[in-house]
Amino acid sequence: MCTVPKPYPREFRDDVIAVARRREGGVTLAQIAQDFGISESCLNLWLKAADVGAGVKPGSTELERAELRELKRRNRLLEQENEVLRRAAAYLSQANLPGRCTRSSVTLLRPVPLCGCRSR
Repeated sequence: MCTVPKPYPREFRDDVIAVARRREGGVTLAQIAQDFGISESCLNLWLKAADVGAGVKPGSTELERAELRELKRRNRLLEQENEVLRRAAAYLSQANLPGRCTRSSVTLLRPVPLCGCRSR
């Protein structure tokens, strides 16, 4: 059974990034990653994300990606609602075509008097 590891706390990531940026000459990212018990590729991803977040490199921040996910979810929901309404309108327009009237649709379309009496 494959399990996804829990994400590292934000404070831990910030500390690792700070150490990696302040490293002395001759100290590699691989050594820093090994000292903190993470992979070098993980450290590289954290550094890239920090650069994007700081505006040093182009790209989208985590907040922007979360907002985009939410907007896509909302758009998908609205498209589904729009499809339901479109189908309902098509169904109802078919029911009101001339020559296809039924007794129930005629009864539903008859105006109801406001005085409360039952005329005809």
